[in-house]
Amino acid sequence: MQVIAYGAHASDQPLEPLTITRREPGAHDVRIDIAYCGICHSDLHQVRSEWEGTQYPCVPGHEIVGRVASVGGHVSGFKVGDLVGVGCIVDSCKHCADCDKGLENYCDGMIGTYNFPTPDAPGWTLGGYSQQIVVHERYVLRIKHPAAQLAAVAPLLCAGITTWSPLRTWGAGPGKKVGVVGIGGLGHMGIKLAHALSAHVVAFTTSESKREAALELGADEVVVSRNPQEMAAHGKSFDLILNTVAAPHDLDAFLVLLKRDGTLALVGAPASNHPSPNVFNLIMKRRSIAGSMIGGIPETQEMLDFCAEHGIVADIELVRADEINQSYERMLKGEVKYRFVIDNSTLAG
Repeated sequence: MQVIAYGAHASDQPLEPLTITRREPGAHDVRIDIAYCGICHSDLHQVRSEWEGTQYPCVPGHEIVGRVASVGGHVSGFKVGDLVGVGCIVDSCKHCADCDKGLENYCDGMIGTYNFPTPDAPGWTLGGYSQQIVVHERYVLRIKHPAAQLAAVAPLLCAGITTWSPLRTWGAGPGKKVGVVGIGGLGHMGIKLAHALSAHVVAFTTSESKREAALELGADEVVVSRNPQEMAAHGKSFDLILNTVAAPHDLDAFLVLLKRDGTLALVGAPASNHPSPNVFNLIMKRRSIAGSMIGGIPETQEMLDFCAEHGIVADIELVRADEINQSYERMLKGEVKYRFVIDNSTLAG
């Protein structure tokens, strides 16, 4: 089946309309009419070959929400008309230790929603900047939010789970002090979720102008990280610091704010490496630097259900398909609060 999409034919070319082919649904497949798709910084990294291995045409997009259009004969969990989502994963081996634990995101055979190998034409996956997508039922998520919130739910499929997973893994909750570095697409969700989990939340920003916004998102305190006095006041006090910044920077400034056995969890994915941290900042307090990548399907569903129960969605700006390239440039400048979402009904012009 041919559908209209938006993608790029080369790293130095703008995204433009193109026609792609989706497979016919198999016995366990769900075909989804995509209503909205979030724009993630990863989309820009991949489409511009800032991450290696981009294949063209590249159709990005892994924050997908819409309605079920049809289901395969063996699908029992979804029916036509259901509100559903698809995140960063569309396949995995289904039988390794990671998959068995619902951690498909760490499966060596994980297939991402775009730019991963697939038998489908053209040989690699094509993402959510498109009218439809066909996905195995295992990787389809149920959305319980009201339909009116659907556009603002889309970023939960990446930004939401990317921050939820480390918050849950390292026990964010009552009595815990949690820092969130960066108040952007990821960071604003980290603040909302940590607050809803009843942690004491401290937002870190390089900009004084973001102080009020961070408090409105749910931060209990805000620290301007360029201010040495403000940083020093929080020395050795954090259980967990969630670092969402997608640019190389000094990690030591945050390591020294962790208490003994505290963790600095990195979820931002810069195009080049951070400077190497000072080992003594780790060994003197048994601190850890950890990484976390999106989340498995069960915890993604858990996150969506939690957000529906607590009325949590992303703060978004809805854009037309012909505004995607402009949105990329604005995203690079930080000119969005806090996530662009494409209205996929505009793909056809």
